[in-house]
Amino acid sequence: MNLYELIQSTQTINAIDRETIQEIEIAAIEMDSRQVSNGALFICMEGLTVDGHDYAGLAVEQGAKAIVAEKQVDVDVPVILVPSAVHVLADLANTFYGYPSESMNVIGITGTNGKTTLTYLLDAIFSEVGQKTAVIGTIDMKIGDKRIPVENTTPDALFLHRHLHLMREENVDTVIMEVSSHALKQGRVLGIDFDDAVFTNLSQDHLDYHPHMDDYAYAKSLLFAQLGQSLQGKTKSAVINIDDSYSGVMMRSTAQSIISYSLEQSAVIQVEDYELSPHGLSFVVKTPLGDIPITTKMSGKFNIYNILAAIGVAYRHELSLEMIKSAIEQLQGVPGRFELVDANQDYTVVVDYAHTPDSLLNVLQTIEELKQGRVITIVGCGGDRDRSKRPKMADAAIAYSDEVIFTSDNPRTEDPHAILKDMTNHLDESNYFKVIESRRDAIKAAIDNAGERDMILIAGKGHETYQDVAGERHHFDDREVARELILARQKS
Repeated sequence: MNLYELIQSTQTINAIDRETIQEIEIAAIEMDSRQVSNGALFICMEGLTVDGHDYAGLAVEQGAKAIVAEKQVDVDVPVILVPSAVHVLADLANTFYGYPSESMNVIGITGTNGKTTLTYLLDAIFSEVGQKTAVIGTIDMKIGDKRIPVENTTPDALFLHRHLHLMREENVDTVIMEVSSHALKQGRVLGIDFDDAVFTNLSQDHLDYHPHMDDYAYAKSLLFAQLGQSLQGKTKSAVINIDDSYSGVMMRSTAQSIISYSLEQSAVIQVEDYELSPHGLSFVVKTPLGDIPITTKMSGKFNIYNILAAIGVAYRHELSLEMIKSAIEQLQGVPGRFELVDANQDYTVVVDYAHTPDSLLNVLQTIEELKQGRVITIVGCGGDRDRSKRPKMADAAIAYSDEVIFTSDNPRTEDPHAILKDMTNHLDESNYFKVIESRRDAIKAAIDNAGERDMILIAGKGHETYQDVAGERHHFDDREVARELILARQKS
């Protein structure tokens, strides 16, 4: 694409002589100097640890034909100065790849908990009605039947627009995307034409990044503000959990129609009654089009909310109740979300991603309704993250468990012992708990101690297949370890 034509897509660039750049053709846009090839436009991004301006010269050596920067750099190619590289990157990538999101149905999901489960539900529903789907989520990215690893819950703007273009080229109809507060605040989803925004809930998380909860809520609300007005005249909507105390913040941020869902009050999508068991849910959903009786292998009260959100989106797209019901009931579950580890043992082992005080409470409250014996909880907290939630995680575990084993999660660069002290310093002898730093040893202790009909919850890591210790990732899968130790106990 011609560079002069490309930069006309953004209003935030400074004036530049047309003659200087009108003959330059751009073959690619890159923000990582290691990825630059001949004909690229290199965007200097200032990151947490690396400043792209320091690599402008290297980018030119590798073939960059022009540089976009926030400050002057000493190179022999044109430099286009901009006040915000983040905003310009999104504009340029969107233009370069031909505004891909405008020709697809794009659903953005934000909230503290439930985002990944909701992507699985929506993927199942839209696939059931014959659409080709793509998912960008915490676990991976899926285009049709192909899966691609991702580093962040929501990747950067260049990655997103590039892959949205690829999705359009592969005739994807609907894109379902988890949208994190970091991504919204850092402008990673700028330029994406969302058709629907979904709010699941908001509870304490990421306060190592956000100064307070109001800032966290504001960041989430940016998704609803971004719905805006579609250039293509699309119908848009906000699907919002009105049982959450921050729902008003989201509703006030959009001018689009709102589809409310609730388990506790009158809403567009609501529940009549429900039954829980360790192996599933049974309930009736009331919609303006009629009632849907649902029986699913997914368990937990929190999953009723996820299913209501999915039905809200499907209702907005006028999908049939029969198709919605069929898709939900066929879904076997979501990796690492209230996932049972079953090796024919006479006690229950559940692995769940719960890593916030609220999500841990949700899972434990579900277990409280299901338990027939004791509840044994294994939990830790991640390092280099919000320290204030550590005692709250401990309190949640203590409140709903007969026995708690505090252990290492992903300590990252922190001392695991120091994290465990943060969790337990406020507890006294009346609170029955153990501290076993080795996660494997903690799981073994719980399994060896489990009696008939007891429930063991292994919380915090869910689908993750690694443990991040001292900045290095080692293979560790709670589900694999639990199964191995269950089988070892059965043989002994």
